[in-house]
Amino acid sequence: MRPQEAVERALELSRTDDCVVIADESSTANLRWAGNTLTTNGVTRSNRLTVIALRGTAEGVAAGVVSRAAVGAGDVEELVRAAEAVAAGNEPAEDAAPLVSGTAPGTRWDDDPAETGIGVFTGVAPALGEAFAAAEAAGRRLYGFANHMVTSTFLGTSAGLRLRHDQPTGLLELNAKDERGGSAWAGVGTRDFTDVDVPGVAADLARRLDWGARRVDLPAGRYETILPPSAVADLMIYLYWSAGAQDAHDGSTVFSAPGGGTRVGEKLASLPVRLSSDPAAPGLECAPFVIAHASSREASVFDNGLALSATDWIADGTLTALTQTRRSAERTGLPLTPGIDNLVMSGGRDGGASLEDMVARTERGLLLTCLWYIREVDPQRLLLTGLTRDGVYLVENGEVVGAVNNFRFNESPVDLLSRLTEVGATAPTLPREWSDYFTRAAMPPVRVGDFHMSTVSQAT
Repeated sequence: MRPQEAVERALELSRTDDCVVIADESSTANLRWAGNTLTTNGVTRSNRLTVIALRGTAEGVAAGVVSRAAVGAGDVEELVRAAEAVAAGNEPAEDAAPLVSGTAPGTRWDDDPAETGIGVFTGVAPALGEAFAAAEAAGRRLYGFANHMVTSTFLGTSAGLRLRHDQPTGLLELNAKDERGGSAWAGVGTRDFTDVDVPGVAADLARRLDWGARRVDLPAGRYETILPPSAVADLMIYLYWSAGAQDAHDGSTVFSAPGGGTRVGEKLASLPVRLSSDPAAPGLECAPFVIAHASSREASVFDNGLALSATDWIADGTLTALTQTRRSAERTGLPLTPGIDNLVMSGGRDGGASLEDMVARTERGLLLTCLWYIREVDPQRLLLTGLTRDGVYLVENGEVVGAVNNFRFNESPVDLLSRLTEVGATAPTLPREWSDYFTRAAMPPVRVGDFHMSTVSQAT
């Protein structure tokens, strides 16, 4: 059964007052390699049907959500009844709101789902082969994988809404190791792999391994540190995930104002930093409407289909918005700003310097590669801890002079904004820690005068 047919069939079978149905059809292609050799490749397909039954009561509207994979034509009715049973047993939902109605033009509702295949790697695979040969000749080993997924989402409601979105998501991660025990990592996010520069990535990793020919042991402490875009993405994405308006209004997060309310309108950054999301951001395009398979503190099934537009979360260094549902916007009195599936940070003067230029202007400091195993320590400060990984380098007089030991760090991305001394040029990047969940990001390298390396790590 085609996903559009599953949506229509579920809506026809619904016996509750209102119903929302989401059908997701996905295909995935992947390549994996280890020790300079391609090991596996394959293509998979999957589908999932989510039914949200809405039951009116004297006190409000109760919601029942059931989601299942591989639902056939004969399974739809049972799924609908299961959602209705959940709704019958639930209390009225706090996030209840009228369903979004209408149909956006040009949604291609009747077209077949988009799909990917192994052919998406036509340009990447030969380049990987050349990189393997070069690494082998130089005594290095390359490991990693490339993954491409295309998901077509069909959203229909009993209010007449019919929307469709096709989302391509791709990434390539490459790890290089040498005979000295050095390790370097790089990752690239992409929509279709036509913009992935394998030779450039491999050359950058080789350069970093060469930096590691000299080893320098440093103690824990606060160091002037340059964070590359990938590391900045990991920190800013966590900030974004923590920027729910409802939790802030309830006084439980770093964005809660003393005495009540939120910190919207407060200056957070010492430089004119902008943190924003836009469904139409070039190369980072994502769903232009809300797709909510379940309700949470930051999302609502009642908001499914709500149009999304470009949103500044931080503008000119000032907190301007937090993620909102319609009901949380009513509670907080702030504009309605739902979450969007991409994130962009900018703020460098005159467009910002490159990472290389920032290194060249450094008298003495550290250059990170990426952060790893990030965990929250204190939500009230958004204090995070984690480890450095795959290369921390010492910079002296504008040159990288060697690799240093790994550290555990303790930092709050919110506090970090107030201590930035330089913001570089924004470029698309892939977060190391969150690449399984969030790939559409563009970040600058940043300089921090006193990044906190709290302890030395024995991790290698």
